[in-house]
Amino acid sequence: MLKFITHRPLWINIVTAIVLSIALFAIFILSLNLLTHHGRARTVPLVVGKTYDEGAQILNKGGFEIVIQDSIYVDTLPPLTIIKQVPESDAVVKVNRTVYLTINRALPPMIDMPNLLGFSFRNAEMTLENMGLRRGDTTYKADFAKNSVLEQLYKGEPIKPGTKIQMGSTIDLLLGSGVGETVFNVPELVGMTYGTAKARVEANGINLLVLSAPGVSDSFNAFIIRQEPKRFNEEGQALKIRSGQVISVILGIEKPVTDTLQNNPVDQ
Repeated sequence: MLKFITHRPLWINIVTAIVLSIALFAIFILSLNLLTHHGRARTVPLVVGKTYDEGAQILNKGGFEIVIQDSIYVDTLPPLTIIKQVPESDAVVKVNRTVYLTINRALPPMIDMPNLLGFSFRNAEMTLENMGLRRGDTTYKADFAKNSVLEQLYKGEPIKPGTKIQMGSTIDLLLGSGVGETVFNVPELVGMTYGTAKARVEANGINLLVLSAPGVSDSFNAFIIRQEPKRFNEEGQALKIRSGQVISVILGIEKPVTDTLQNNPVDQ
């Protein structure tokens, strides 16, 4: 072979090399066009809002590859709904291009219930929205902390902060309505069990606050041994309280001995 080349005139070898180079370059260009699908393009169809199965069928029929890039949860959309696509619809791309999809989760994720107690209604509402929770019913209870969250409820029952709950769940709020206009005599609670006293005063919109309960394991059946304000002042005059205000109490295990004379006011 080498002898054949060397015995030919030089110009023939040069022409042969040029022809081979042109042929190899043409083969390379044709192969490159074939591999890259040069000149073959498709318009990306719209699949946002469709279920994953529907969108996958449309994209596969159009010659596109599919990759699920992310999944998030939106409680207002059906499960496995396509939320986002990249490239977007009507984009012109080469065939076999990959379309990346973001879909809605089939099941809502579990999150920690936030602590809304003491929040203003507006702040509580914003916190629920940011956490992906829904605000349900709002009810009111006489309390000096007007429009503040007194209780957070899930399915009618109080729910503690940190409790695992599905995103999208509905949380009801019990809010303070402020101090009412109705005026009552301060009731005498000393000697009552906490449960009995609580039922009595809450019927009039008055709240109990336990300041201390030394040695008490069962608060509901513990006895009130001190209250503030008391029923009478030092002159024996009946003190007044409004609905929404608070009576502070101290609990004990033993029932205290009460002075029956203190139940006779000088002036009511």
